[in-house]
Amino acid sequence: MTKFSAVGESQVTKAIVDHFYAQLSNFIKSDVIVVGAGPSGLVAGMDLAKKGHKVLLVENNNYIGGGFWIGGYLMNGVTVREPANQVWDEIGVPYKEVEPGLFLADGPHACSKLIAAACDAGVKIQNMTRVEDVILRENNRVAGAVINWSPVAALPRQITCVDPIAIESKLVIDATGHDAVVARALADREVLQMKKVCGSMWVEKSEDTLVEKTGEVHPGLILSGMSVCTFYGIPRMGPTFGGMLLSGRKAAQIADQIIRERFAGKDKKAEKVLVEA
Repeated sequence: MTKFSAVGESQVTKAIVDHFYAQLSNFIKSDVIVVGAGPSGLVAGMDLAKKGHKVLLVENNNYIGGGFWIGGYLMNGVTVREPANQVWDEIGVPYKEVEPGLFLADGPHACSKLIAAACDAGVKIQNMTRVEDVILRENNRVAGAVINWSPVAALPRQITCVDPIAIESKLVIDATGHDAVVARALADREVLQMKKVCGSMWVEKSEDTLVEKTGEVHPGLILSGMSVCTFYGIPRMGPTFGGMLLSGRKAAQIADQIIRERFAGKDKKAEKVLVEA
């Protein structure tokens, strides 16, 4: 007969609390904050963590993966077009070719593999957390995010006032999908201009354009995934995810290059100050 360890309720609670606050404290400052844990955010975070960067992924929902769990119309097959299947090869997603250049995988399997790959690479995740605003520094450079518990937004404003907290980073990647939350926060301040919605569906045009336009749209802010489509008003791609995966990969490449070129000297100065102290 199975006999479980003699561990009580308070010990279970302490383990959870200690883990949560130790991780949050460690990631109050990160190299990159990725906002949105859909496929593009997960790939961006995974690739950056593999390069040795400190990455915190902030997700508004309790679950991770966005629309990658399911395809279209509540049917859980997800598709990518060549060459995005190379990402599936890297993380071990089983798939089949259903048309020349069109590949299909089981959504829950593909999404689970990508989440695990990101976590295995070192990405830390703060879910049930929404970005309310951004931190701006000299010349309106984005230098972090202002966050709060997601349920706070559902409470009537008249009966609650819960101040957010702030976390800092060298760069922020907006991978929040159609809402483009981070870019929208800047647009609301008239720091930059953006479209209100993405274009209508056009698979063959959307994915190429999405990856092409993935990049830094404002100092410190990189757009990835559907945030790019909304920002520029380019066509959406519907239930195919190759553009998302490769947009996340390109966002990571750009972020890595920016950190190495723009922050290398600052990091060395900071290390010197710590050593001298």
